[in-house]
Amino acid sequence: MASEATPSNWQDLVAAKRHECEQRIPRDWLLSPDHLALAQATPHVLEIDLPRRSGVLSEVELDLTENYTASQLLVKLASGEVSSLDVTAAFCKRAAIAQQVISCLTETFFPQALERAKYLDEYLQREGKPVGPLHGLPISIKDSFCVEGVQSTIGYVAFLENEPAKTNSALVKMLLELGAVLYVKTNIPQTMMTADSENNIYGRTLNPHKITLTAGGSSGGEGALLAFRGSILGVGTDIAGSIRIPALCCGVYGFKPTVDRIPFGGQVSGAVKGIPGLIPVAGPLAHSIADLKLLMSSVVADGQAWKYDSAAVGAPWQTIPSSINASESLTIGVLAEDEYFPLHPPVKRALDRAVEALTRAGHRIIRLAGDDEAHSLAYASRIAFQYFTYGPHKDIIAASGEPPVTSVAKAASPMSSGPFPAQQGQGPFETILALHAARQRVHEAWRQTWVDQKLDVILAPGAQSTAVGHDTYGWPSYTVMWNVLDYPACIIPFGKASKELDPEPMTTSDDAQPNYLADEVDGAPCAIQVITPRFQDEKCLWAADIIDRTLAVHGKE
Repeated sequence: MASEATPSNWQDLVAAKRHECEQRIPRDWLLSPDHLALAQATPHVLEIDLPRRSGVLSEVELDLTENYTASQLLVKLASGEVSSLDVTAAFCKRAAIAQQVISCLTETFFPQALERAKYLDEYLQREGKPVGPLHGLPISIKDSFCVEGVQSTIGYVAFLENEPAKTNSALVKMLLELGAVLYVKTNIPQTMMTADSENNIYGRTLNPHKITLTAGGSSGGEGALLAFRGSILGVGTDIAGSIRIPALCCGVYGFKPTVDRIPFGGQVSGAVKGIPGLIPVAGPLAHSIADLKLLMSSVVADGQAWKYDSAAVGAPWQTIPSSINASESLTIGVLAEDEYFPLHPPVKRALDRAVEALTRAGHRIIRLAGDDEAHSLAYASRIAFQYFTYGPHKDIIAASGEPPVTSVAKAASPMSSGPFPAQQGQGPFETILALHAARQRVHEAWRQTWVDQKLDVILAPGAQSTAVGHDTYGWPSYTVMWNVLDYPACIIPFGKASKELDPEPMTTSDDAQPNYLADEVDGAPCAIQVITPRFQDEKCLWAADIIDRTLAVHGKE
């Protein structure tokens, strides 16, 4: 049941919850006042290396958290070369430090995680084999996932009076059966529908690359925690870019699968369910393409996810033959820049560099026209926006008396680019039919493009901007497009913003678009996005791997 929090007591609920969360961090994992002051005075938190400087982590723990991918750690865990207890303790400590300086966590359950890690070590020693493919690996999860005995408030003060979860989400059940260790849940925005992960309970998640920039949303805590290397592998959700935006803002890899490839059921949501519209998906954030594949292949595996979630697709993960390797030539369509959402100079430069590098490596590049309505990002954005706004909504914010946070109050909209796809003032059934027809028109236009051009993948920006100042990200046009089409899409970090290379500002009076301020975003990560048609998730990650490797060799400035 929803809570009955009132305007007179919501601040008290928040204060009690914050105290509870603070008490869960062991005293010897707390940063000194000097280290906290240093973090507050230094915008580039990663550069001051607090995990090493603080002395909270040993040299072995620093090595475990800094020098391996998840795939590499799993080899060591399965062989017993390193213990799950040691790996879990290392990431718990590093996550605790991250929380103190960038507010990336909601719930922590460190003692339970260490107890589970100990059990997994004993199992391996006793049975001589790992529990599953994720044996002993710490994995962080977004706050919306339910973990038995832990609250899921998703940034709503009203949900603070809800009881802790009595059951695990479908994906949580799977991860535990696959051998994973869960240790933290990560921060999100109020409503989970903006690109700034801020709420009145846990505060604002900061970008560790530069704390004056957004960490993205709605899986912003995941992106920031991974960038801080307080997580080796995380899980977020995405309905308009909520995995990919934090990935590109924080300089990590992120993957939005096709709907229901990963079981989504059993999460907490403030949305009204059962209304036709865009469907959210769960997917990984990681430090490499290999680790994105690891999560996907482990969970999808032999197609048994439907046993945990009735909506999950029972299609097994397909392994692309190793004979098709990184020397394979791809036909790559390059998405046209949308006139209503012009690219910021660092983003355009990163995309141009990627195209040049891929051309030099022998890949076939096709520039895609975006001058008709059915192919335009602006039109797809308006379809998405009307889907998000046409149905009934619960006012959970008002239920507690808490105010909306700034990004929620601003309510970025793409409607300056044109009219609603479905005529306003129609009845709900007529609106549903009109939106379905508009969406099918976009689907058919892109299907024809894919067939006519014989494309393997599309290469696109992840956004029109890099991470930008707090509460200025605007409308997520370059990500929500692929939610409308239900296409899998992968974010690859590539390059950085530079005030020397791109000094000229770009300004706009439209709240849907952020300004480009060279000094503000200098040094922010840039990214590209790789897209394939529905259910070609395996091909998307296979091609993204080829592109990532190519850019590592040919894409240097």
